[in-house]
Amino acid sequence: MIYLQWFRSIFFKFWLSKPLCKVWDRLKPNSNLGQYGERIAERHLLRLGYFIVGRNQRSRHGEIDIIAVDRQTVVFVEVKTRSSTSAGLASEAVDDEKEKRISLTAAEYVRHRKLENAKKRFDLIAIDFKNSQAFSLQHFQNAFEYAGYE
Repeated sequence: MIYLQWFRSIFFKFWLSKPLCKVWDRLKPNSNLGQYGERIAERHLLRLGYFIVGRNQRSRHGEIDIIAVDRQTVVFVEVKTRSSTSAGLASEAVDDEKEKRISLTAAEYVRHRKLENAKKRFDLIAIDFKNSQAFSLQHFQNAFEYAGYE
């Protein structure tokens, strides 16, 4: 009961101290921006001649945004989208831990689809929005190596 009272008091102080639009901006997730970035990246890959075979492939280790085929190579694509540079550029957002999680998810995908002998590559597509319409897109092929964790 005390916890509920505390929560109500904090919530209403927060709610009433900010204009409604500011509160909504804080509460809504950034998934819309991420999904928008993934659609932009997907169109970019299709224009380059890639064949999209999967989207948002999940495993217990993490998620791969886009899985595509470029000639004879299976390409695992991580898409990073930023609306501002306050948290750094999108291209700087993939660290060693994220690479490991993507590799583990890719290894699971490869095992499940029996693609052990296929060539594999990890790409990064970084999208930085300048304003609501203008953005820059960078496509890093072979952004990191396939670890092939077992």
